[in-house]
Amino acid sequence: MRPERDYGAIARALDEASAEGPRALSHRVFVDLLWAHLASTDVSWLGIYLVDETSAPECRLRLGACRDRPACSPIGLHGVCGRAVVEARAVVVEDVRELGTAYVACDPHDLSEVVVPLRDGDGVWGVLDLDSRSIGAFDEVDAEALMELVARAGLTRSETGSGPTPMDSRSRRSGIGDAGRGLP
Repeated sequence: MRPERDYGAIARALDEASAEGPRALSHRVFVDLLWAHLASTDVSWLGIYLVDETSAPECRLRLGACRDRPACSPIGLHGVCGRAVVEARAVVVEDVRELGTAYVACDPHDLSEVVVPLRDGDGVWGVLDLDSRSIGAFDEVDAEALMELVARAGLTRSETGSGPTPMDSRSRRSGIGDAGRGLP
């Protein structure tokens, strides 16, 4: 069963963290803030992988900021993170054991995963990756909320590259709502 996660509280914390500085939070600040809110909700690891276009496909993704332990790096485009880069879309995996060789197992105890792309215009420069030691710990609500949070933090840009991806009706389902817009 998927744990309840308060993405609205995370959105408010992001707004507070970025109120005094540039809208685009550093990767480390973003990852630390997410970890503070999600570590107790069956998230065993989270981090950002950066796309290295100069590397061979089997070494294309390099680990950036992460919590709470190191992970595999570099990794190729054959795993879940690579799939999110290549397809430029979020990927939710209920049970990673079903992926066989299409799964990069940094921790053999992790059983589910959600990965969202970090966009810049029409390209993907990285991914946000979350793991859990429980089967089915993530779903589409998590993916949608995480996509909204990376946009809110300035870590992804819309197709036109003109600014953060706008929030839409998905916000209501993910619990973010109008947090940070002066509404509860």
